[in-house]
Amino acid sequence: MTNKNDTVDRSAVEDHDGILTIRGGGARRDWNGIHYKQGMSAKNVGTTKLSANIATIPPGGVAHAHIHVGFELILYILGGKVRHEFGAGLTKSIENEAGDFIYIRPGVPHEVFNLSETEPVVAFVARSSAEEWDNIVPYDRKQNSVSS
Repeated sequence: MTNKNDTVDRSAVEDHDGILTIRGGGARRDWNGIHYKQGMSAKNVGTTKLSANIATIPPGGVAHAHIHVGFELILYILGGKVRHEFGAGLTKSIENEAGDFIYIRPGVPHEVFNLSETEPVVAFVARSSAEEWDNIVPYDRKQNSVSS
């Protein structure tokens, strides 16, 4: 699921000799039906164990089924309402809304749906991987397996 147009704006990073800053959250990047406000990762600030950014799922949008390989993820929903379908075959479901924290364990297949046709879902995303979405693989609901 690596985006072939995955470019990072390193020029937006201010290095203050140990404290790095991206003012205004950086440029927008798109991946898997989600718009990301560029945050911080190994790609632009040299992190070694984590990455973070702001994710937006457009009204009626879907972040297609996938699995995080070898890293944890925590979301904080800033605005909107989502449904996660998850587990083998994506047969389980949970809804979350603004103010909810969500933890996704490594290896759990999931697909994310914006439940509104008019409002985006906006979330702060923190990963225990400095590689952002490089270690994410598609998941085929019908095959109950990782897609290639």
